Amino acid sequence: MEVADVKKHGKIIILAMTAAAFAFFALSVRADVGQPGSESDPLVTKSYVEKLMMNMKQYVDTKAGGSESLEVVSLKKGESIAGGKGTEIILRSGQAAVVDSAGGGLSDLTAGKDLKKGEKIPQNHLLLVPRDDGRGLAAQTDVVLLVRGNFTVVK
Repeated sequence: MEVADVKKHGKIIILAMTAAAFAFFALSVRADVGQPGSESDPLVTKSYVEKLMMNMKQYVDTKAGGSESLEVVSLKKGESIAGGKGTEIILRSGQAAVVDSAGGGLSDLTAGKDLKKGEKIPQNHLLLVPRDDGRGLAAQTDVVLLVRGNFTVVK
């Protein structure tokens, strides 16, 4: 082989090696982007965000619905009401006493104290039933209550 042929073949080999190295790096270097729509994909469409917001609004509306308004409940003397967990009760007229459970009485949020079994319930105080275990009040006269939440009237 002549020197010119070696130089020519050397240039071809160098060119081939450079092309191979370039192809290797070009194929192995990529942006670290996940599959579209996956958690690692940071881009979302406007319609996706709007759909997500609509779903969240519907969820909040269903959870808050029904518990927003106070219901007027009338009890006759001798009847009682048992509230579910988180039920709010306000005695508007008449006289009533606390019905408690083994877990305790009713929370009088207005006075900041716990009302025990048989205690007279003050009118216009906001009462909270802390657990779904039969707590509530018994009407000693005809009473009118405002109630928010789940409850059962026992006659």
